[in-house]
Amino acid sequence: MRAARLIKMVLLLQSRPTMTAAELARELEVSERTVTRDAQALSEAGVPVYADRGRAGGYRLVGGYRTRLTGLARHEAEALFLSGLPSALREMGLDDAASAARLKVSAALLPSLRDASQSASQRFHLDAPGWYHEPVTPELLPAVAEAVWDDRVVRASYRRGATSGEVEREMSPYGLVLKAGVWYLCARVADDFRVYRIDRFTAVAVSATRFERDERFDLPRFWEERAAQFARSILRTEVTVRLSEAGVRRLPYAVDRAAAEEALAAASPPDADGRRTLTLPVESEDVAYGQLLSLGPELEVLAPAALRERVADAAERLRDLYG
Repeated sequence: MRAARLIKMVLLLQSRPTMTAAELARELEVSERTVTRDAQALSEAGVPVYADRGRAGGYRLVGGYRTRLTGLARHEAEALFLSGLPSALREMGLDDAASAARLKVSAALLPSLRDASQSASQRFHLDAPGWYHEPVTPELLPAVAEAVWDDRVVRASYRRGATSGEVEREMSPYGLVLKAGVWYLCARVADDFRVYRIDRFTAVAVSATRFERDERFDLPRFWEERAAQFARSILRTEVTVRLSEAGVRRLPYAVDRAAAEEALAAASPPDADGRRTLTLPVESEDVAYGQLLSLGPELEVLAPAALRERVADAAERLRDLYG
């Protein structure tokens, strides 16, 4: 632990002209007293750490000292490519690896380029979760992430739904996906690739056995195909609607975009009132009721009759409410 901290201290000093004890303590997550002891230990080991006394003082390396401890370990190199995703790295337990990788790269750069990491972080930040949803990190995510990075077989207990109970599966975890604040695992079970929500795992045992990864597996393409299949699979009901020109423009923002665009492409030409009639696939009448109400008078439900009555009743109550 201390050896890793001493190396990190050298890399920090190598990447910046000077650092105060308070800055080093904050970066190393130790006390200023520990920083003083570590600096003395480095000096005794032959690393030319010099302490400038006084108010504006700090620690620096003298004589253009350069350490050769800049080689990236595999897990550090992999984490470096995710360094623009700080919250995701933290949730997977990879923030320390990413931090070490960034320091090593910074230490190897020319002095004029050493602020590149800070410059980039001040110009780009990814906030993955959607609005109005408090992100919750699944407790078992770090264990699953460890298995993914090391290609290790996992035996997991999985809760399929509120009434379906739990199942046990032995799987080869291929990749993780963070979608709108929810973590998913893409895994191979027998000869089939499946998708699991990480927050539904109730137990995860990471095996010492490694699986042989199928190099043909393409995680982004697999996820795109499965996501499209899922979006289509839940659209089990159809409604017929009549839309104004404004309703046509707003429809893709109220319902599934792909379904709306397909329905609009097959819609009838505008009638005498400038409205177009189309048949739209939706998840259910209940879901459609909430979605279509958002279009207000720009949309008229023609069928099914039960949904038309619900929307008409809502319109009556709105009229009564506003007089």
